[in-house]
Amino acid sequence: MPAQPAPLPPVDAPVAADVPADSPVGRLAATVERLRREVRTAQAEAEGRALIELAKGILVERLGCGPAQAARQLAELTEQAQVTPLELAVDVINQAARDRVAEVTEAFLSTTADLGGPDEDSAAVRLRAAESGVLAAHDTEAMAASLLEHALRPLGAVAVAIWAAGSDGSLTLAGSAGFTSAEAARWCYVPPDVATVARRGLTEPGGQWLPSLAGSGLPTIGRRDYTEGARIAVPAGAGGRIHGVLEIAWPRPEEPLPRPVLRQVETLAELCAHTLDDFVPSAVPRPESRVMPDVAELMDLADGLHDPALVLVPHLDGAGRLVDFRIQHVNSRFLDPAGRPRAVIGGALLLEAYPMAAGTSELFQRVERVYATGEPFRAQRVRLTALVDQVPLSAVADISISRHGSSLLLIWRIEDETARLASLLQHAQRLGRIGGFEENLLTGEITWNGQLFSLYGRPATSSPVALEELPAYSHPDDAVQIGRFLRTLLHHRRPASAAFRLQRPDGVSRHMRLVAEPVLDTDGQLFGVRGAYQDISAQHWTEVALAATRDQLAHTEQQAAERNRLALQLQHAIMPPAQAPLRVPSIQVAVRYRPAETEHLVGGDWYDAVVLPSGLVLLCVGDVAGHGIEAATSMVVLRNALRGLAVTGAGPAQLLSWLNIVAHHLTGAVTATAVCGLYDGETRTLRWARAGHLPPVLVREREATPLPILSGLLLGALPEAVYEETELRLAAGDTLLMYTDGLIERRDRSVEESLTHLLDTARTGPRTLDQQLDRLLTYSRSDTDDDTCIVGIRVD
Repeated sequence: MPAQPAPLPPVDAPVAADVPADSPVGRLAATVERLRREVRTAQAEAEGRALIELAKGILVERLGCGPAQAARQLAELTEQAQVTPLELAVDVINQAARDRVAEVTEAFLSTTADLGGPDEDSAAVRLRAAESGVLAAHDTEAMAASLLEHALRPLGAVAVAIWAAGSDGSLTLAGSAGFTSAEAARWCYVPPDVATVARRGLTEPGGQWLPSLAGSGLPTIGRRDYTEGARIAVPAGAGGRIHGVLEIAWPRPEEPLPRPVLRQVETLAELCAHTLDDFVPSAVPRPESRVMPDVAELMDLADGLHDPALVLVPHLDGAGRLVDFRIQHVNSRFLDPAGRPRAVIGGALLLEAYPMAAGTSELFQRVERVYATGEPFRAQRVRLTALVDQVPLSAVADISISRHGSSLLLIWRIEDETARLASLLQHAQRLGRIGGFEENLLTGEITWNGQLFSLYGRPATSSPVALEELPAYSHPDDAVQIGRFLRTLLHHRRPASAAFRLQRPDGVSRHMRLVAEPVLDTDGQLFGVRGAYQDISAQHWTEVALAATRDQLAHTEQQAAERNRLALQLQHAIMPPAQAPLRVPSIQVAVRYRPAETEHLVGGDWYDAVVLPSGLVLLCVGDVAGHGIEAATSMVVLRNALRGLAVTGAGPAQLLSWLNIVAHHLTGAVTATAVCGLYDGETRTLRWARAGHLPPVLVREREATPLPILSGLLLGALPEAVYEETELRLAAGDTLLMYTDGLIERRDRSVEESLTHLLDTARTGPRTLDQQLDRLLTYSRSDTDDDTCIVGIRVD
C-alpha cells in the first residue's frame, strides 16, 4: 500500500506564513479558498446525485413503485443503515449490477480491515463516481480528469495519462490530467518499439509497477516533474482486446500497491478501455509536428487564457510551400462552434477541421496574412462555420490572431448569453438616457460610462465630475435638495436619490434624476459610491403638459356636468319620472318614464296624455334624436307644439304633418319619431298615426299583437310630409301600449327579436294597468342606456 501523501493545508489557511489572517490579503485568500471548497462540494453533490437517481431507478424497477415511493424507500433504508444516501445508493447499484466494479468493491471491503487501507466506506463510492464521470466525459481529457479527481487522488496519485494503442504498436496520448499542456504535447505520440513506462505496461502481463521512476531509467511523460515518484502502467482491455494503457504517477517513491487496491486500478483501466474503443488516433499530432520550445511556451500561455484558444504551426508541403496550419494545441477553455471535443480538433489541419474557414469568413486568409506580415488581426462578430456530416453549423465570435515566433495564437470569444445581456444593457441605457458612474472616495478615481459624458454635454476626453462638485453644475434653486442628497449618501451612508436641473456647458438645462448607493468595505467604512443619472427632461415636460391638459379637462368636465345637470333639470321639470294618473271616464290611463342612468346621456324621449276641450284624449309618445341639452330643449318644443296644435280639433295625421314643419323649420332641423292618437270614449275608437316610430301594441284576451305599420317619415326629415291615419275600435278589457325604443332596443339583437320578447311579457301581465307597466320596465332587456317612455290605456 503506498504511503499517503502529506495532508493539504486547511482551506482557510493564509497564503503565506507572514501574511496575517485578518489583513485584506489574508481575508481575500480565505474567501478564495472558501469559494473553491464550495465549488468542490457542489461538484461532488452533482456527481453524487447521478448515482442516487440511478439507485432510485433500480428501486422503481425492482419494487414496481413510482419515483416518489422509491425516494422515500431510499431515505428509510439510509436512516436504518446509518449511512449516507450516496453510500447506500452505491450499495444498491452494486447489488443490482454484479459487475466488475461490484466484485472489486466486495474484495476490497473483505480485506481492507487487515490492510489498514483507505476508508472502506468510501471505496465503493469512489469507484462508482469515477465510473459515472468516465461515462459522462465528452472526451478523453475530461475522462482523465474524472479518474484523477474521483478515484486516484484518494490513493495519493497526482497525475494520470491514458494511452491509446495503435495497430502498428505505437502509443498515442489520448488524454491526461495533472501534467502541463507542453509536457502532454511533447509526449503526444510514441513510435513503435520505443521503450517507455506505458509500453512496459502494455507488454507485461500484469502491468508495470515502478516504486521510483528515477531508478528505472525509463522515459515517460512528466519525468521532469515527478522524477522520484512511483509509477504504475496497467493495460486497458475489454472483451479480450487491449485498447491502451492507464499510467498513474505519484509524487514520491511508494511501496507496491496491495492487491485489493491494484484491482481497483485495473477496474479503472477497464473503464478506460470502453472509451478508447471509439478513440480516433489520427486526430492526435503525428511525429512530424515536433514541439519546439517557443511553441511549448505559447501552449502554456494559451492554457492561462480564459477564452478558447488554438496554437497553430505552419504546415509545409514537400517543396517548402505553406499549404495549411496544424492545430498544435487547444486549451482547456476551447469551445468548438459545432460542439466537437478537443481530441477531434487537436492535431488536425485547420482546413480539415474548419473547411469553411476559406469561405465567407475569410478566416484562413486572415491567418495567412498574420503569419506572413506579423501584424495582429482583431475583428468582432465574425461568423465561424464548421462542417459536421456535411451540415454547416455556425456561431458568432470575436476573433484575435497574433504571431509568436513561428507559431500563431488564434483566440475566439463566441458570443454567449452574458455578452448578449451586456449589449442589451448598453442599448437599454442609451434608449433610457441613463449614465452610470463609480467613484472611489479614497483615491479620488471616478469612472463614467460614455452615456454619462453625453448627458453632461462634455467630451469623453474630459475629466468626470465628482459628486461633491455637483452643486456647481446644478440650478441654484436645487441647492437644498442636492445638499440633502449628499448628506444622506456620504454622511448617513444610505442610498439616496434626487431630482435636479443640470446646467450644461452648452447652456442647455436638463432635468435629471440621480440615484446612488454607498460602497462599504469589510469593516463597514465608506470607500466609494456608485449610481446612475437619468435624463428625465422629456418626462418632466410631458408631466407639465399633462398637468395643463388635466386642468383643461377638469374645466371641460365641469362645464359638461353643468350642462347635463341643467338638461336633466329641464327634462324632469317637463317630464317627471312619476306622474299622477289621468282621470278619464270609461278608460284608465297610466304613464311611465325612466330616464337614462348616465347623466351625460340625457335624451329627448317624451310622452303626453291630456283631455282636450272636445272631450277627446290626446295620447302620444316621441323620441328626439341625440342626447344632451339640445335634445331636451327640442323635446320641450315638440311636446308643447303638439299640445297647442291638438286644440284645433285636427286628426292625428294632420297634427304630425304640422309637427313636421315645426321640427324642420323652427327647432334647428332636428329629427324625431312619434306616435299620435286621439281616443273617443263614447265610441271606444282610437284614431292614430305614426312618424317613423314603432307601432303601438294591443293586448286583448291574453294575446298581444303590434298594430299595423302605417306609412310616415320621421319628423324633420323633409320640409313637408304626408302621414297615413287609421282607426281602431277597442273592446272592454283591451289594453293599448305606446312606448319608445328605450324599452326594447339591444345592441346584440334585431328589433324583431326584441319586440317578440315585449309581446311575451305583455300578454302575461298582472291585472292592474299600473302593475303591467311596472312589469314591462322590470323585465325590459334593453342595454342601450336610453330614456324610456310608456303610455298605457285600458278600456273599462
